[in-house]
Amino acid sequence: MTFLESIFARLERSAGAAVLAEIRDTRTISTSGCELLALVAKARAFLRARGLKPGDRCALWAPNSIHWVALDLAIIAEGLIAVPLDPRQVPAEISAAISDCTPSLVCCSDSAMSAQIQMSGGVAPAVAFFNDIFATPNPVAEPPVHHADHDAVTIVYTSGTSGESKGVVLNAGNISFVINCTNAHLDQLMGRRKEPDRVFQYAPFCFAAARILLFTSLSRNSVLVLSTDLTRISEELRLSSPNYFVNVPLFLERVRRKVEESILKRGGFAAALFKRAQQAYLRRHRKEANFVDGLWWATANVVLFPAIRKNIGPNLKALICGSAPLSVETQLFFMMLGIPVLQVY
Repeated sequence: MTFLESIFARLERSAGAAVLAEIRDTRTISTSGCELLALVAKARAFLRARGLKPGDRCALWAPNSIHWVALDLAIIAEGLIAVPLDPRQVPAEISAAISDCTPSLVCCSDSAMSAQIQMSGGVAPAVAFFNDIFATPNPVAEPPVHHADHDAVTIVYTSGTSGESKGVVLNAGNISFVINCTNAHLDQLMGRRKEPDRVFQYAPFCFAAARILLFTSLSRNSVLVLSTDLTRISEELRLSSPNYFVNVPLFLERVRRKVEESILKRGGFAAALFKRAQQAYLRRHRKEANFVDGLWWATANVVLFPAIRKNIGPNLKALICGSAPLSVETQLFFMMLGIPVLQVY
């Protein structure tokens, strides 16, 4: 069974249960396995009606949403190659990526997104909007195309922070291997339980780590909650109350600074205990800790760290990072609090 077939099978088993959700202001809007499959079926019908054939490239340029996920699954289920693009990139960068991957179709959330495509030379690609895609009659309710391990499934572009963005082709075998490894790590983390994992996602799905966690979440007993407003991540975290979520180093650095500044500003015993415990933990990491260091850290772990963990996320069991390096100081900071940092691959 391929990774996509496993996802479809899990969605069918969870027909009446929530599998995916969006946060809109202060409300969480959920969709069940059956409802997600219905959206996928509509999108597949639209792609067929546009004449796309297996092996064609289809770009997806929109913010994270339930519709984004449904369209991504539909593209892959039809044997097309999905090319997720960063919704935050400037028009020139998006146009360069489109010129590079030459998609047969670019799917946008709305006309405001498509208006930003500024092709310099060449022919602008055909564009479709989510409203039209999910209004398609006669949905395609068929099993997904069976992928061989060597079949290309998606093209993921690098961030471009260290130079020009490069498109990386991932095949079915690549994705299946990473999903299996990620599931094994999450099984270890969560243990045996009947209730679904609660997962939060704020990073755009154009990033490899976010995409892998998407596929992993859809293949296991979990509810993936999507952020829709990056300016309200703290509120959305409290609302979604996740067990784990994918991070970028910059976000974790900010959380660390915010916690440290808040405690030092409070002053008094809490600030003194935090500073002593942090120094003790660093010495412990260097294998230089003594008995007194152990007492400082143990005291903080009882009277201080639980409150900090609860403030970050009351049900948080781990933070997940992609391949981007995280500073040792920040990783040790979260480990000190009792929140392990895991690499998704």
